[in-house]
Amino acid sequence: MKTLVYSALFVAALLIVSSDLTFAQQAQKADQAMNELIQELNAVGLSVAVVKDNQIVYTGAFGAKNIEEGTKIGTDDIFRIASISKSFTSTAIMQLYEQGKFGLDDDASIALGMPLRNPNHPDIPITYRMLLTHTTSLNDTTGYFSYNVIDPELTQEYWRAYNQYAPGTQYEYCNLGYNLLGGLVEIHSGERFDLYVKKHILDPLGLHANFNVDAFDRSEFVTLYDYRNGQFTASAGAYTSRAAELEEYVMGRSAPIFSPTGGMKVAPKDLAKHMLVQMNQGTWNGVQILKPESVAAMHAPYQFPDGTANGYGFAIAPSGVIEGERMRGHTGSAYGLYSAMYFEPEKKFGFIMMTNGSAGGRTGGLMTIQYKAVNVLYDIFIKQ
Repeated sequence: MKTLVYSALFVAALLIVSSDLTFAQQAQKADQAMNELIQELNAVGLSVAVVKDNQIVYTGAFGAKNIEEGTKIGTDDIFRIASISKSFTSTAIMQLYEQGKFGLDDDASIALGMPLRNPNHPDIPITYRMLLTHTTSLNDTTGYFSYNVIDPELTQEYWRAYNQYAPGTQYEYCNLGYNLLGGLVEIHSGERFDLYVKKHILDPLGLHANFNVDAFDRSEFVTLYDYRNGQFTASAGAYTSRAAELEEYVMGRSAPIFSPTGGMKVAPKDLAKHMLVQMNQGTWNGVQILKPESVAAMHAPYQFPDGTANGYGFAIAPSGVIEGERMRGHTGSAYGLYSAMYFEPEKKFGFIMMTNGSAGGRTGGLMTIQYKAVNVLYDIFIKQ
């Protein structure tokens, strides 16, 4: 069955020629609702995608791509998606795990070639599973764009990157951990992080996406705006070229320049295809990216030694974003961007949203625009 994709540009034609007016009417209603949401929450722009019955049925792009230039967002335009990027990194790690390169409970220090030990608990190894689930006892206090902050040979203050509690016993969201995973992808694959992800995840799925900012025509990027003191200011660092750093790149050490923790660049419609892999036990459109067992592990809660559990799996976590539905996924926030990827794998529906700036407050633990965009799309396409 051919995938049906609707956007604001196609609604008028669809109302005339489509034999399925229900979808056309839903698309028209969604276009109106997203435009109203931009006005209500003082957002710069908004781009979304909807999956229903295991297919992408709607995409829409609204508002400004660049305020200063007066350009509008299109459905093909590229956003830096922030922490949803972690799901690509965890996918890469699980592919290598499937190849028998390591065990999830192996000591990550062995491959990294440097001690990865909490000085308060030096006898407890920090494992791949702990890195994937934010249970390492590491923190981001000293930053996360260089491994030097935790290398005892390069800094005497490496201890500051560790909390007092023992690895594996508590959860603390940690970007440093996922940047370390990027280096581990390189060590176990022999391929540079961005190139590995492109070859083994993006290209097989046909995604126009990349961790390397220099892989794009810069005109494709949606400008991200930070909202401060009542004003939107363009975030200059969101799409900074890494060409200079690449000249001195060290495999297994320099991966943070691509930000495995938050640096993926992609449009909503292509992120929806990545989401469909998670919704379908590792395979989408006849392409297997992961084995079903790996996807199950990514979705599974982390079990603490005391018998309790934390819902965050391997960059996939449960969410109460839609009342009465068992949603899971991830969000992102950086440089003024707010993004969300949420799906219900059993009922085969899901949502992608990205805004390049919003002045709205918070609802249900999310930015209001994240929460409302997902719920409005659910009401239009799924609930009704």
